[in-house]
Amino acid sequence: MTTSHPAVTDPSVDHALQLIVTGESTGSSCAPELADGPWLLDAPTVAPGYGPGASQADPLPLATPRQQVLPETYRTATETELHERIRAAKETLGEKVVILGHFYQRDEVVQHADFVGDSFQLARAAKGRPEAEAIVFCGVHFMAETADLLSTDEQAVILPNLAAGCSMADMADLDSVEDCWEQLEEIYGTDPDDQGRAPVIPVTYMNSSAALKGFVGRHGGIVCTSSNAAAVLEWAFERGQRVLFFPDQHLGRNTAKAMGIPLEQMPLWNPNRALGGNTREELEDAKVLLWHGFCSVHKRFTVEQIDKARREYPDVHVVVHPESPMPVVDAADSSGSTDFIVKAIQAAPAGSTFAIGTEINLVQRLAAQYPQHTIFCLDPVICPCSTMYRIHPSYLAWVLEELVDGRVVNQISVSSDVADPARVALERMLAVVPTQSAAQSAVTQGATK
Repeated sequence: MTTSHPAVTDPSVDHALQLIVTGESTGSSCAPELADGPWLLDAPTVAPGYGPGASQADPLPLATPRQQVLPETYRTATETELHERIRAAKETLGEKVVILGHFYQRDEVVQHADFVGDSFQLARAAKGRPEAEAIVFCGVHFMAETADLLSTDEQAVILPNLAAGCSMADMADLDSVEDCWEQLEEIYGTDPDDQGRAPVIPVTYMNSSAALKGFVGRHGGIVCTSSNAAAVLEWAFERGQRVLFFPDQHLGRNTAKAMGIPLEQMPLWNPNRALGGNTREELEDAKVLLWHGFCSVHKRFTVEQIDKARREYPDVHVVVHPESPMPVVDAADSSGSTDFIVKAIQAAPAGSTFAIGTEINLVQRLAAQYPQHTIFCLDPVICPCSTMYRIHPSYLAWVLEELVDGRVVNQISVSSDVADPARVALERMLAVVPTQSAAQSAVTQGATK
């Protein structure tokens, strides 16, 4: 006998949270403060933090930007008023502005986006609109930086809330990575082997700062996304004896494991310990060095949740994001990027059942968009990405109306000394063409669950 999940007709996570707080819903959330306006976190008297949600327990770097206090007119406006003001500002600005909305963004913001996608899809969308004078990126800080790297010098990239960072991206900072690199050079040296391969090639996930993209660009490395990680690792192994992969250990481990690399050759590098907490022998035998970073959203998913979904729905297809821990990816039926998850649902026959391990805003939206399927999140607790949830319609209305008045606020700009090598790393990624073995590893990963 199965447990019935109610059909999702309203994709709004915010609406669901409001019902929980008022007692009109029996659902649960990881933080009741999620129902409050995020501007309550902007006040100078409030201790800095990522805010309520999946990342609320993660440590915040001291240099993290803080958002200025939002004007009262935006804090007190109703949802209907905000939508009307956003639409009016968009109509006034016309092609001068393009709004990008990440898959994980709240539905009240996504409905105003000109493009919706993952971080790299949106950066490319920005690049494809050279006529736009302003690019409003409804995502998080590293995404806006990437858009600035790929846009023209004449375009202004705007992040509606400067406090919308990424705790995983913050887990690898430039100083720590450079210190790691120096320790690795002491062990491996700097000379290539007899095949011309460097001792180590740095690979950074797209979910990292522009400074780290610049670091890998300067050191012969490359950027990857969750959808091309296997192809990028193959590129790196053609040029290096081993790989330093940061900041997400889980994407690195899951991808390398699917390619046949033994776990014992994937030591974890803890930046707070000498040699990352490893022995010289462990590092000398390593093929992939994994940074001690993770996504707090995807870390919430468990094998127990998958087992429960299978008990309730024997025909369920469990699909998770590869930022999830290895046991979760191993227990799932398939794993892939957010775009992979969306396409899997689009291609499924009517009446399919999906248990999805990724951010709740995307899952709720997919459930509403595809009512012919049964779609639910593996995690029964509503716990969105803390920082993505900082982008609220109030902030979007504010930055757009400022543009109407001729003012650019919250501009994200990457300095040329960082931007030039970071673009090199991104261009290397764009030039990578997946080989048959890389494609096969991804297929095998999904087929052997």
